[in-house]
Amino acid sequence: MAARDDVVTDLITTRGRALVGYAYLLCGNISDAEDLVQDALVRTFSRRRAGLHLDSAEGYVRTAILNGYLDGRRRRKRWAERRHLLAEPTSADGPESPTGDRIDVVAALHGLPRQQRAAVVLRFYEDLTVAEIAERLGVSAGAVKRYLHLGIAKLEQHLGPIADADTDITLVQEG
Repeated sequence: MAARDDVVTDLITTRGRALVGYAYLLCGNISDAEDLVQDALVRTFSRRRAGLHLDSAEGYVRTAILNGYLDGRRRRKRWAERRHLLAEPTSADGPESPTGDRIDVVAALHGLPRQQRAAVVLRFYEDLTVAEIAERLGVSAGAVKRYLHLGIAKLEQHLGPIADADTDITLVQEG
């Protein structure tokens, strides 16, 4: 048990900020990102895993962050579809624009559907191949290529041309 505690402490100390940054890219909110990381740590280290060390622990935690993000999005979507059956809205939408004057990468990522967003983050932040992304998301390589293509196109609508995106997609499709 003490060895596992040491791994948790070392992981949080050395890679905690990177894990929160990864979660932030997925969810777009720092407090939600911190919650995702905490939940992922609990899920990862509450199970007994033999021989878990710092290098492998980060992989487990990153996978748990991604799964927690995808599961949460599914739950919120289901609730949003059914909420009107149980509750009435507390406020009406105003005439102001939902976006501010300045759109940054996180806001643009937030506008992507969950699968496209996850694929883009895994490709450009985690630097995974199409096959690795497909395995993590549980979809085909063709679906990943489609998610990347659509996601990058939508990001470019908001952010302008993304440097080396065409090269990355070509390499990704071949890889």
